[in-house]
Amino acid sequence: MHELISSIRRNAVGLAIFATVTAGAIATAQMLTAERIKQNIRMAESRALNQLVPTSSYDNDLLNDTLTVDSRFNQQLLGPLPENALIYRARNDGEVSAVILPAVAPDGYTTSIDLIVGVNRDGTLAGVRVVAHRETPGLGDKIEARKSDWITSFTGKSLQNPVAEQWAVRKDGGEFDQFTGATITPRAVVRAVKRALLFFDMHRDLLLNGRAPYQGDSNGN
Repeated sequence: MHELISSIRRNAVGLAIFATVTAGAIATAQMLTAERIKQNIRMAESRALNQLVPTSSYDNDLLNDTLTVDSRFNQQLLGPLPENALIYRARNDGEVSAVILPAVAPDGYTTSIDLIVGVNRDGTLAGVRVVAHRETPGLGDKIEARKSDWITSFTGKSLQNPVAEQWAVRKDGGEFDQFTGATITPRAVVRAVKRALLFFDMHRDLLLNGRAPYQGDSNGN
């Protein structure tokens, strides 16, 4: 009996030592790779943003010139964003030349579609890219730039071009093409991009100048 108890104790001690060493090794590995992972994430973010705003078009640190989408903004226009979603601002000589907005189309065919929407200072679109979706392969996935050039059709558009009623797919009487056999997906993206432009128009001063516009009385004074 004494030998059995001693054996159990030895095994328990051995397991405890093994667990401690393993936990320590995992923690050390995480510490060593955390900075590399962080850098990789920042590089991926930078590549996505620079698809809309080329590095030659701004002179600031784009990844660190941000605004949080908080209570200052009409968040509903951008869709159901994750908490602490960021707006990026590109500058030239200190002046904001473009902003990159996060946006979510909640009404995709299968689920939400995550976008980034670049808007130039004058309100025209610098570009739009899909960053995450689960649309049907071969149909709805044509919203991806690597699958189709459809997403590039937004570049240069604005709230005035086309006019409001033309911000829809052709099936709904609008200007934008839909996909054969897949209308819901492009319709959702068009709506989300239009709402992003409305968001920019509503919050232009805060986005470009870092301050909220003066709130006058109900008569607009």
